[in-house]
Amino acid sequence: MKQTKFSWLLGIVMVVSLVLSGCVGAAEPAEPAEEMAAPAEEEAEESAELPQIVPIEGPDIILDEAMWPTEFSEAPSLAEMVAAGDLPPVEDRLPEDPMVIKPLGEIGKYGGTWRRGFTGPADGENMMRINNSSRLLAWDYSGSYVVPSLLAGWDIQDEGRKYILYLRKGAKWSDGMPFTADDFLFWYEDVALNPDIFPSPPPEMVIAGEPGLMEKIDDYTISYTFKEPYPLFLDILAGHNMVAAAPEGSLGTGGGGYAAKHYMSQFLPKYSSEEEVTAKAKELGFESWLDMYLFHSYPARNPDLPVMSPWVTERPVIDPIWSMKRNPYYWAVDTEGNQLPYIDEIVINLAEDREVLLLRALAGEIDFQGRHISISRLPVLIENMGTGDYRVDIGRGFCHSAGFHFNHSYDGDDEIQQWIRNVDFRRALSLGIDRDQINEAYFLGLGVGGSVMCSPDLPSTAGEEYVTKWATHEPDQANEMLDAIGLTEKDDEGFRLRTDGSGERLRIEIGMVAGGNEPIAEMVKDHWKDIGIWADLKAQERSLFETEARANKHQIGIWGNGGASQLWLYPRHVLPVNTNEAYMGPEIARWFVSGGEDGMAPPYPEMERALELFRKGATVSAEERNKIGQEIWMLVVDQVWSMGTVGQSAGVAVTKNNMGNVPRRGCPAQHCRTPASGHPPTWYFTDQ
Repeated sequence: MKQTKFSWLLGIVMVVSLVLSGCVGAAEPAEPAEEMAAPAEEEAEESAELPQIVPIEGPDIILDEAMWPTEFSEAPSLAEMVAAGDLPPVEDRLPEDPMVIKPLGEIGKYGGTWRRGFTGPADGENMMRINNSSRLLAWDYSGSYVVPSLLAGWDIQDEGRKYILYLRKGAKWSDGMPFTADDFLFWYEDVALNPDIFPSPPPEMVIAGEPGLMEKIDDYTISYTFKEPYPLFLDILAGHNMVAAAPEGSLGTGGGGYAAKHYMSQFLPKYSSEEEVTAKAKELGFESWLDMYLFHSYPARNPDLPVMSPWVTERPVIDPIWSMKRNPYYWAVDTEGNQLPYIDEIVINLAEDREVLLLRALAGEIDFQGRHISISRLPVLIENMGTGDYRVDIGRGFCHSAGFHFNHSYDGDDEIQQWIRNVDFRRALSLGIDRDQINEAYFLGLGVGGSVMCSPDLPSTAGEEYVTKWATHEPDQANEMLDAIGLTEKDDEGFRLRTDGSGERLRIEIGMVAGGNEPIAEMVKDHWKDIGIWADLKAQERSLFETEARANKHQIGIWGNGGASQLWLYPRHVLPVNTNEAYMGPEIARWFVSGGEDGMAPPYPEMERALELFRKGATVSAEERNKIGQEIWMLVVDQVWSMGTVGQSAGVAVTKNNMGNVPRRGCPAQHCRTPASGHPPTWYFTDQ
């Protein structure tokens, strides 16, 4: 039955709005900074059945040893290699205590190629989220509690000062070499405490101003000992950070918590000499041995790197076809003893832009993907479900989709610097944004316009008033505030002038990743005309955007704050505490991680207070930590260190109908590393 464009879209919006009120997520939410595309389709010829809405779901980790299988089997291709003498039997490749996963739906079948799309060499998260079951610990599929992963278990002693970590005995790297405590000690001593790689130890490893001490107890047991109780450390080990992300998730920064000593030691001066590794670096085309080390530490770029993930890089991310193949030594099985993963390989094809990726999904050429598929395309995605032979899953996140982060350590222009550091200037710019218009145009009205704060329903966030504080559309008030701080002179077109006597227009530069948030930035630029502020928009390839952010060149940078629902696990988009992603001030982040010995101190007492509170939060109980989190959010929102636009927005994922065990709704939080929380190694093709 035909319907008008408006009534059809309104029906979707009304139904989806109702079902999303629980703030849960689709199977693979797009990365907040990159999920935007053009506004929703203007034409929708006829209605289609809405996706079924289900609770958060996922597979279970079986912890009861009595339920573990005692006999094992493997993929036919691996069995052939065993028969030919090219690979040890599966029993010899698995650890004594493999992780046992009960699939979401049923025991799967081996085989097939999973097709996805990516946007370029900087899109490493595209695969790292899938491969990230190589973390030390993980979260259950709902994101509620910590479960074993690569670590088989743990003990906590001395009131939280000491953590004993138990590795899976007999686990092996993807090249068949033993995975032992030496790989942890190598990372700790030769990487994390190496000032050439980490000028300051990773902050997640530091408590009371001192890094924790890692010690080897035996080949399969290590310990961390801290000066003071560190009740947050177990969550840290299940998070996405320098200590626990694994090489697969550290994105070439040197982090991860462990590293393949037998392979990576060749790139460090300690194991030969600085002259030798420098010569090797020059021979391979690197400027320094450090560049060489970091390049080779990142599996998306280096197919030779041994990994612990379910799939191993075959063709690197710098190729237009990025591919992974099954890891024959992966250390997990299903409840019937079948070694995982079920799927043979993953092929990720370069898309010139997100519209190309969308067209591939519509044509049925994407097997599963949520990343880079915008909720604004929901109407056309639903219309084409039949022809593309896929389903559409929708959900809602906790945090912000497109925040405008002021760089508080910016020093490239004294005039711009003084206004970035003026709280009333920041508040006025925020009041000049029409969030309702952005929400309707790009989120189908399904998001929540407001500040950068995550959902007020979370125990660590401030009250409802902080959703809208300094985040409503008040252009008259904004103009009054800008006049009051001295920006009264305007040019012939009504734009405010610089106050340095140059007579030039005040121009604020907004940086963003190309192909991402330009439409939102264009709308904000238009909104600011009403308050006399001119914005220059600068869209950059992602790696260039990130490089300039680290180099302190941005004035304002657009990024989301996904993960901030667990503030102490993923704070980098709320406070300047991470030098790798410090859109709010890389020099302040350097000051923070160095304990004040490097970088620039926060320019405001309120920010220094927030950073002090953040440090304190790692040392207290969860209840007290939530209270501290509330105070931090109050400061973040009131001081407008970042401007929010639309948060808690819906996500969308496309899944081919022949893919089994794929959750319809996954945990929407960064700490779950969705879709990793759905355990992709248990997904399979039903028609194999």
